[in-house]
Amino acid sequence: MKKAIVVVSFGTSYEDTRKKTIEAIERGIAETYKDYQVFRAFTSKIIIKKLRENENMIVPTVKEAMEKLVEEGYTDVVIQPTHIINGIENENMLEDLSFYAKRFSSFRIGKPLLSDIEDYKQLVNCIVEENHVGEEEAILLMGHGTSHHANAVYPAVDYTFRAEGYSNIYMATVEGYPAIEDAMGLMEKYNYKKVVLIPFMIVAGDHAKNDMAGDEEDSWKSILEKAGYEVDCKLQGLGELEVVQEMFVRHIKEAK
Repeated sequence: MKKAIVVVSFGTSYEDTRKKTIEAIERGIAETYKDYQVFRAFTSKIIIKKLRENENMIVPTVKEAMEKLVEEGYTDVVIQPTHIINGIENENMLEDLSFYAKRFSSFRIGKPLLSDIEDYKQLVNCIVEENHVGEEEAILLMGHGTSHHANAVYPAVDYTFRAEGYSNIYMATVEGYPAIEDAMGLMEKYNYKKVVLIPFMIVAGDHAKNDMAGDEEDSWKSILEKAGYEVDCKLQGLGELEVVQEMFVRHIKEAK
């Protein structure tokens, strides 16, 4: 048997966070599954194009990666997405993969990061352990958000923090619900003096560097400062966390 694992990410054009997140996840998978060859694929065609033009880096799409595996005679294939939710990107990936399932002796697909309640609890507790704040401080997580029904993951994560006993951690999204205004409405009930902003994304890329921590007046940092909070931005993608890297390794083991 010729075995391969394809790690599918949305992608990022920021080399610094790519090395700390996507590459770290891929490295952890390769170290665990030594009898598999690990490949990379991105789902964002915009990022793929930018990398090819600006960095001369060739990253295949999902279909291109699968064609290569077919051509090279791989027989046992596992696909592991680094997507957080089973949203638009993951569904598009599954659609692309549907053409290849019968072209291998064994073909399995792992689940996104947050796929069951144990995933939620493990990630929530990991975030708490990684980020300690004072009594008058709150943590606000920036999720991407989506028009897809999988956006329900974000308020579910927010609820999980409460259920696990953490009342000073809030979730908001850039393009979905809850929005930053929703989170600030809840935070106003308490006398927080400082807010720590953390991206709830695999990589700390464009949204984290600009929409969250940027100096423009519509960045989350600027909005919170205007509201009177001291703001600290932590540019750390979820993919940097060892627990998250281990969760993806576990999802490969559980892949069907």
